[in-house]
Amino acid sequence: MDREEGQGPLAGLRVLDIATIIAGPMAGTLMADFGAEVVKLELPGLGDGLRGFPPFREGKSLWWKVTNRGKLFGTLDLRTEDGRRLFLRMVAKSDVVIENFRPGTLERWGLDIETLWAANPRLVVLRLTGFGQDGPNAGLSGFARIFEAMGGLTAISGSEDQPPMHTGYPIGDPIGGLFGAFAVMAALWRLAQDRRSGGADGQDGGEDQLRGEEIDLSLTEATFRILEVLAIEYDQLGTVRQRSGNRNLYSAPSDVYLTADKRYVSLAGSTNRTFANNARAIGRPELPDDPRFASNAARVENAAELDRIFGSWLAAHSQEEAVAAFRAAQGTLAPIYSIDQIYADPQVVARKAIAEVADEDFGTVRMQGVVPRFRHRPGRIRWAAKRLAADNDYIYRELVGLDDAEIEQYRAKGTI
Repeated sequence: MDREEGQGPLAGLRVLDIATIIAGPMAGTLMADFGAEVVKLELPGLGDGLRGFPPFREGKSLWWKVTNRGKLFGTLDLRTEDGRRLFLRMVAKSDVVIENFRPGTLERWGLDIETLWAANPRLVVLRLTGFGQDGPNAGLSGFARIFEAMGGLTAISGSEDQPPMHTGYPIGDPIGGLFGAFAVMAALWRLAQDRRSGGADGQDGGEDQLRGEEIDLSLTEATFRILEVLAIEYDQLGTVRQRSGNRNLYSAPSDVYLTADKRYVSLAGSTNRTFANNARAIGRPELPDDPRFASNAARVENAAELDRIFGSWLAAHSQEEAVAAFRAAQGTLAPIYSIDQIYADPQVVARKAIAEVADEDFGTVRMQGVVPRFRHRPGRIRWAAKRLAADNDYIYRELVGLDDAEIEQYRAKGTI
């Protein structure tokens, strides 16, 4: 797996990823999927803590291989003067830096935003933290469960009579990664427009007027943002949303149901047409004529009765039978898939949504493909994430311009 030129719409974009664990690195990986050259720099000898996350195969983290796929891997101790100088040389030749240290950390190392912009005035810096760069919580540690708990997601997750529940995956991190990648693209678009118009904010000042961007992304705020209606609901109605289990509060019937073969299905649909289709699927085409079920508002009010009707039918049929009946009626029922069922699903297979990716340890591994799909300049996954310092020689020869003797000198000092 030698270095390959990126393909896709972001080919030619260079990103320095000095972030750790999931959210920041995922933002970089999304850009790598679409062709950006993403250079991941880790602390010599230790690396990103995600390398120690299970599940493992032969002592290798499988999580690591996905979250950092498609990148080049180098090591650099940013805490040292030599490390700072080398990093600034890379900054001068890059477009984006991604970091997720606690506020003030880079500043203590002499890598404040003005120093970065002195090296590259057009640099976009994505700063991901638990709570943002300022405010009373700015210095607190951030983890996905913290973002989810304080961003409002956990409070509304779980059954009414049970404690709040986190999802089975730290969803707050990839939420942050998505916001981060989007924010970088927005900043780069603005820079491209400024260059086209001749100066920042439309001022005719030439290249010396063009400045990069500093993006302050709070992962707690990102989690809160995806909850959409919660804030305005509280503001306008004073309602504090509570847990509702698997039941949907804005449409009915909408729940998770057990089938005869002890598998689960999820039912959705808020329009009159979808309700009519769902009713036809269970052999009850008269239900839409019942005043209790004639509108979505009426169905929500009578959700318990609809759960009884649909739940009893589903309990008497297997998952496969239920899905077939609803699809025949153009209804809105889905099987709740485990990962083995996702792999076997004909839609997943047809769209090649699971990609086979080159891997230095296991030859090839399979993981989710590039999302979304582009017609003209599609992205691709160049390789699964590699070992620590796998691309140091390329990074320091080609990107920094060191010769072999200089590389060995820095390596001996522990700088790289």
